Amino acid sequence: MRIVVADTTPIRYLTEIDHLDVLPRLFKAVFIPNEVYEELQQPATPALTRQLLKSAPAWLRIEPIMMFAEDPSFAGLDNGEKAALMLGLHLNADLILMDERKGVAAALQKGLQTTGTLGVLTLAADSNLLDLVDAFTQLRQTNFYCPQGLMSKLLDEHRRA
Repeated sequence: MRIVVADTTPIRYLTEIDHLDVLPRLFKAVFIPNEVYEELQQPATPALTRQLLKSAPAWLRIEPIMMFAEDPSFAGLDNGEKAALMLGLHLNADLILMDERKGVAAALQKGLQTTGTLGVLTLAADSNLLDLVDAFTQLRQTNFYCPQGLMSKLLDEHRRA
């Protein structure tokens, strides 16, 4: 079984566009640290996400991180990102689900593989779990940020595959 650790944003946006169900179908289990769970319970998080995660599904495993190592590569990251990276290192994760550029850079510096919300949706589409055009259209209706042209590039690559 692949060990997958998620940060806040992929969980939040997959829930918002009603595609959180692809995670257990792609990965069987996803680990999140307590800090990510707490971020997902903040008032700024959409109510649907907060409600769904109050009774976390069995495939979503919430794990405590006992202590943050002072690591200069984690400078500028929020607690959820730091905790997700620490958990990923502790579990020797195969994949970190993370969207924030600084967090992704820190993960790569530590030798961790990453993908973000768009990558998860693309993997799901490649596995015939969803329609990528529809998923990206739904994602555009949220406040999800990605560089201009990235969704179009991923759609073109998906169509060619």
